[in-house]
Formats: sequence, structure tokens, C-alpha cells
Amino acid sequence: MTIRGWMMTAPGEPFEEGEVPFESLAPGEALVETAGCGVCHTDISFLHFGVKTRAELPLVLGHEISGTVVEVGDGVDTALVGTPVLVPAVLPCGECDLCTSGNLRICRAQIMPGNDRHGGFASHAVVPARYLCPVSEAVLAEHELWELAVVADAISTPFQSVLLSGLIEGELAIIVGTGGIGIHCVQIAAAVGAKVLALDIDDGKLETASQHGADAVINVTDLETKEIKGAIKDAAAAIGAPRTLWKIFETSGTKPGQELAYTLLGFGAHLAVVGFTMEKLEVRLSNLMAFDATVQGNWGSDPTLYPEVLDWIASGRIAVKPFIEQHPLAEINDVFDMAHAGKLAKRAILIP
Repeated sequence: MTIRGWMMTAPGEPFEEGEVPFESLAPGEALVETAGCGVCHTDISFLHFGVKTRAELPLVLGHEISGTVVEVGDGVDTALVGTPVLVPAVLPCGECDLCTSGNLRICRAQIMPGNDRHGGFASHAVVPARYLCPVSEAVLAEHELWELAVVADAISTPFQSVLLSGLIEGELAIIVGTGGIGIHCVQIAAAVGAKVLALDIDDGKLETASQHGADAVINVTDLETKEIKGAIKDAAAAIGAPRTLWKIFETSGTKPGQELAYTLLGFGAHLAVVGFTMEKLEVRLSNLMAFDATVQGNWGSDPTLYPEVLDWIASGRIAVKPFIEQHPLAEINDVFDMAHAGKLAKRAILIP
């Protein structure tokens, strides 16, 4: 068969459509017919911000993939053929010491579609089959398969981040940046029962956050750090949030966002770094000691969490539809231009 995809050929250059080399599946692999593939900030970073892919160019990008299994290699249960699935953005090997000790996210043999090999901006994707996540009829009763592509990163990553933070009912969750990943972090924190405070520089995004779980919002545009801290303390008091043990989620992936998030660390606070930027920060590490605080990174999501994420979606605890829009895959260059310019109000999902 023939796989057609849109390939990144060089940084800053338009994607080019072409045939993706494919002869046969290796043992343990599956061929997934793409239903949809989300456009992530990481993809923008590969194309425009100097982040290098691990595989050589030309390369089909895209790691937020949903689709249907159409063929499997040796060693894979043939019952998987015909199954609608999510392709985890980070696919661990499942065999190494890190995987068997529960550290699947940092498996050194992991495969990330659109980074280590051709990804989802194509008619099909060839991926390891071990951690493919079947999508139940209960979820598909309310969602089309393409809509669920964003679960693979934009939803599962903040989901894991909230779990790792230990956030519980009544605690204060501060979400820095409420677009993309951030709006799902707002929803997940609210579903846990936390008091949710959303920070952004866009009133439209903050209004959306208010509609989907944020108890209070602050537009931090043109505010000095001291003013922001004061506004946060006032807002926290107004919504009955505690003064300590804050859980802070940096989802903007910007230098100002990360700097702000770090300065908010207080007694017993936890900072989850979920967004990514190539820019460097200067911070005072002694704050961690002084406040007995923690900072934790979050690389993708453990694929074993995906079924639970889908359960939350099926039960309505996480909404997907209000935050996505579909575009034909053939419009990939226009979509990336709009995403790079910040002109997309919703997560774009490209449909072959």
C-alpha cells in the first residue's frame, strides 16, 4: 500500500506532500489509518523555533494521533485490526529497567511519532502496537474518532501532571496559560475539586476558563510581579483557597510564564512544568529550600493512563469539543502559519 504524508524538509520551509516509504511492518508494529492528528506547540517548535527532531529530515511531524488499526506485524494480536485507537505521544519499549520500574515516560528506547519516526500528518502511521489505547463505544457514542486525537498530548499530559502534583479537593491550583494544554488543565483541576485560579494575557481565553472550571481569573498583562502576587492572594482569599500548599501548573510554554510560575512558589508549593520553551531562565534555586517547595517536569504521559482519561471524557468530567476544530490535511501549511501567528482560537486537528 501507499502512505501519503506532508513532510518537514527544513526549518521554516513549507511542508511538502509526498509518499512515505513503507514496505512491511516489523514485529510488534501496527499500521494505523489516521482519523485526525492535532497540531501541537511542539510541532511549531520543530518547524519555527529551532527544536531539532531526533530523526533526520524530511520527516512527517505529528504526535497527537487517533485512527483505526488496519494491519499488525508479527507478535501483535490480530484482534486489534479494525479497532479505533489513540496513539500515545510517547511510546515506551515496555521491556527496559525504566519501564519495568514504572518509569515509562523516560524510557530511553521510547518512540515519539513525528520525532523519532514519521508521524500523523499522513494517511497512515506505523507505530509500536504495545501501548495503543482502544477507544470504547461509550466514548465514540458522543465523539467522532478524529476529535479524540488531542487526548494523546493536550489532555493526557496535564492529566498526568495533576496526578503527579497530588492535587486534592480544596487546594489551590494556579494555571499559568489557559490556551491549548492549559484549558484542559483547568478542567482537570476543577474536576478534582480544587479551587482553580487561571492566569493569562488574553481575556477571551480567561472567559473560556471561567466557563470550564476556573473559580477566578486574572489578566496579567502589563502587571508587575508584585502586583500579580497581590492579585493572586486577593483572589485566593475571595474563593476560599488556602494560603499554602499551592499547586502551580505552567502550561504557557513561554519564558514570562515560566518566570512568573516560579516566583509564585510559596510554603509547600509544587510547580509542574508542563509547557516547553527553548528560552533560558534565571531563577533562585534557594527558593525551593526556603519554602520546602518542589518543581517537577512532565514529559508526555504514561500511556497506561489513557484509558482513565477516556473514562473522564465519557463521563463528561473533561470536555473536548469546545476546544478543537478540524482542517483538511492538505491545508497544513496555512494551518501552521496561523498557529505560528497565534491566530487559531482552538486546537487544530488535521484530517487526511
